Amino acid sequence: MPYVDRQNRICGFLDIEENESSGKFLRRYFILDTQPGSLVWYMDNPQNLPIGADCVGSLKLTYISKVSDATKQRPKAEFCFVINAGMRKFFLQANDQQDLVEWVNALNKATKITVPKSCNAQQNVENQKALLDILGPKKQVSYRTDIIGGVPIITQTQQEGGEGQEGSERELLRRSYSQLPYFLGRPTQDRAVIKSGYCVKQGAVMRNWKRRYFLLEDNTMSYFKSDLEKEPLRMIPLKEVHKVQECKQSDIMMRDNLFEVVTTSRTFYIQADSPEEMHSWIKAVSGAIVAQRGPGRSAATVCNHPAGHWVYRATACAVTSGQSPVSLALSSNTN
Repeated sequence: MPYVDRQNRICGFLDIEENESSGKFLRRYFILDTQPGSLVWYMDNPQNLPIGADCVGSLKLTYISKVSDATKQRPKAEFCFVINAGMRKFFLQANDQQDLVEWVNALNKATKITVPKSCNAQQNVENQKALLDILGPKKQVSYRTDIIGGVPIITQTQQEGGEGQEGSERELLRRSYSQLPYFLGRPTQDRAVIKSGYCVKQGAVMRNWKRRYFLLEDNTMSYFKSDLEKEPLRMIPLKEVHKVQECKQSDIMMRDNLFEVVTTSRTFYIQADSPEEMHSWIKAVSGAIVAQRGPGRSAATVCNHPAGHWVYRATACAVTSGQSPVSLALSSNTN
């Protein structure tokens, strides 16, 4: 789902048909920014890219005439919508129907914003110059500008690192399976897969952030280099997890949608692609821990915060609900 980041921009992942009529959709991270009046897309969330990394495509909002559902135009592309910009049409795929509706509404609303006054425009130019001074010189990247129906379309033509790196990044940014109840790419071997999908995790030594494929099962939470790998980089036994909650240090780390999994030996900091995904992971891991402990064993407390955040804490109590005992207690404690 699109969400509003710390800079008041609408962000999220979509699949885009970068070459018109090719039928090939690529996973990209989109940022809708009404201040400069542009829609830009990157290989990944810029927070996970090198400082100063350039976008792979951009479109001025003033060139957009209409954004609408494209189910009839692209019947084989599920949850598809189209951005009409002059003679060019950009076809994009959302994650689900709600995601499609929210993006279409947001884009249509953004294109109705009037041109800012000259003083505001001048201020925007000054702010952009100041930002460039802070970031320093960018790496040289070549672009191609096509004039289609009087609309300039800017696309990046050269990726640093060559085709091999771009191919690997495309593979890592394949459509997330987080919306699916079962993992379809790897044999489950009679193990119940509760949730799976890509997130970004902070490393233990270098403290750098890398995209990893996470797999939540009955007794473990594992992460892999990609969804094509068979052996996990690490397995986290759920019995060692003490707490999973939205990270209170997200402001310090400057990361949106950040949650933490606290174990006996380490705290794992994990960033989801949207607030909905973050809460979904917290709820799924909390539920798996409660289910693993079972009735009559060490129970668990799941706190529902006033802000709607799920928190899991290990306790030593058990309660009953109805006729069958369960190890789940609701608490208003927000600590």
